Amino acid sequence: MVQQLRWGIIGTAAIAESAFIPAVQESERGRVLAIASRNADKARETAERTGISRHYGSYEELLADPEIDAVYIPLPNHLHKEWTIRAARAGKHVLCEKPSALNAEETAEMLRACEENKVLFAEAFMYRYGGKHERVREIIQSGEIGEIRALRGVFNYCTPDDTGNVRFDRSKGGGSIYDIGVYPISAARMILGTEPLWASAHAFFSPEHDDVDMAASGLLAFPGGVALSFECGMWAYNRSYFEITGTLGRIELPYMFGWRENPQIIVATDRERREEKLPCVNHYALQADAFARAAFGEAPLPYPSDDALGNMRAVDACLRSARDGVRANIH
Repeated sequence: MVQQLRWGIIGTAAIAESAFIPAVQESERGRVLAIASRNADKARETAERTGISRHYGSYEELLADPEIDAVYIPLPNHLHKEWTIRAARAGKHVLCEKPSALNAEETAEMLRACEENKVLFAEAFMYRYGGKHERVREIIQSGEIGEIRALRGVFNYCTPDDTGNVRFDRSKGGGSIYDIGVYPISAARMILGTEPLWASAHAFFSPEHDDVDMAASGLLAFPGGVALSFECGMWAYNRSYFEITGTLGRIELPYMFGWRENPQIIVATDRERREEKLPCVNHYALQADAFARAAFGEAPLPYPSDDALGNMRAVDACLRSARDGVRANIH
């Protein structure tokens, strides 16, 4: 029988119930053993709905369970650091929702704790898993679109009336750059395989939403004269899209960051415009299987732990630029 990673879920966020838990349950290498909430009734009700055998009324109880190998943390952003470090000290591998933390300093502290306690840490960018991005890399490496000159990414949704949403709470790490701007930033770093040099960003800070950035746009400058232009918004028309422009053509990626849509790649050159459709996959399940293989020492993490630190440095610069109205260098 194939060895399975035993997961504990710290928190009852909607993304855990709607996406991560069912994905692990259909994965090859994992199963969800327990879920915890600070509200015991909520933990029990979620466990009953999702078929999880154990439920705890505190996160500490879950971390004390010796049969749990790894934890998934879908908590509000300001709690990522605390519970990653606590999980690491309890000997649990950690898959933490994006953004990894509130700033690069926190992320570095989390990574140190995981390294010291010999556990894995990964930031949960599920969209990176699956054949789509392997195929994009093949197209780029083939030279079909020439040398990369520019990247463009968009991720928007529109829920301004969702009162009480933690994403609208500045003290808890709310705002569109933290929530979804992280996606095009991570995608550009993944595609280019290098780190940005500086950021320039502008944002709409809404007094109705605790002065968080409800929409933002910006530029990330990479070595070699290449840049990412991005937009993100929680008060903007829904869209998920990415484009790679080269000297000989471009690659369009509709539904870039979604997980329910069919993977799709459009390649446009002077010679042709074609669409490549890939099989529909569950990116969350693929992410869980990749993490399990790494935890069992069968393969390295597809994206190393310190990738989270690189992304957080870029996010820090975007937020600093948007708040202060300056170009922010990335160190």
